[in-house]
Amino acid sequence: MILNIACIGGDGIGPEIMAEAKKVLDKVAATYGHEMKYTDVLMGGASIDVHGIPLTDETIDICKASDAVLMASIGGNTSTSPWYKLEPSKRPEAGLLKLRKSLNLFANLRPAVLYPQLRGACPLKEEISAAGFDMMIMRELTGGLYFGERQTVEVDGELKATDTLTYSESEIRRIAIKGFEIAKVRRKKVTSVDKANVLDSSRLWRKVVEEVAKDYPEVTLEHMLVDNCAMQLVKDPAQFDVILTENMFGDILSDEASMVTGSIGMLASASMNDTKFGLYEPSHGSAPDIAGMNIANPLATILSAAMMLKYSFDLHKEAAAIEAAIDQVLTENYRTVDIMSDGMEKVSCSGMGDLVAERIK
Repeated sequence: MILNIACIGGDGIGPEIMAEAKKVLDKVAATYGHEMKYTDVLMGGASIDVHGIPLTDETIDICKASDAVLMASIGGNTSTSPWYKLEPSKRPEAGLLKLRKSLNLFANLRPAVLYPQLRGACPLKEEISAAGFDMMIMRELTGGLYFGERQTVEVDGELKATDTLTYSESEIRRIAIKGFEIAKVRRKKVTSVDKANVLDSSRLWRKVVEEVAKDYPEVTLEHMLVDNCAMQLVKDPAQFDVILTENMFGDILSDEASMVTGSIGMLASASMNDTKFGLYEPSHGSAPDIAGMNIANPLATILSAAMMLKYSFDLHKEAAAIEAAIDQVLTENYRTVDIMSDGMEKVSCSGMGDLVAERIK
């Protein structure tokens, strides 16, 4: 199979971790008889430096013409980078929001997995971390508060800001279907998270999710208020399989879930449209303070590449081979500095990529 992949190295440690993901993908291609065709494009600060804007129409067109998009990280230091002296619409993150909208990437898949080898890094009590957890947070990505109308006006000499939270039935239905489809091939449980005791948008969310659930009798559905879900994530994360929720709630809860793993450098994500097309990226940021030092953890980007093989190309064996290789490397006690502990062997960013690629079978 020929895999046409648009690659966004981006900013900070982005180019370093992208190089390691490509290294592993190339080994997969050589092992399983595929051909990787990469097209490198600019977005974020790298695009601002060259084009003056965080995302060009050319980059959008190249991404649309590809089978999938693999992204490393974008952005910089918000206190010192000149990118953040620009108006908000021209800052690095604006490019990502525009790309998501342009590619209709409405479904964000963010797994949060506590690897047995890394349980010591989990900040939760030992009796909780010992149970482990493996959840998928399904976040609606192109609607809700982040994309609603907003304004700041002066009323009677006082500034007043308004942000509008809007969801339609169709927006809710399509993310719900994605959530149930994912649950169907996992442990068959969906926890739909909302604030239906207060918000009209959440009451509509709950109504539509219940309608979709009727088409998936094999999947158990439960509803949970967002504040309770935030508590349950630190009390008993093992209870969750698929968490289905709207944009802002998903943004917050997925960050919380990533931190209870104790290793954000291990967490991948995917953003998909209503076909198999998706954008795949690590959950962490660009870490500009360690850029160019060859110490970043590339595993989240490599795991994002595995998600890409699984969800966009249906290459499940190949994705499993990457996951197994990472598991083997961790079992052999190799660690980058962010997940380092006593008795482990510290390796560089490129060294970790080499180790994973060597163990692809």
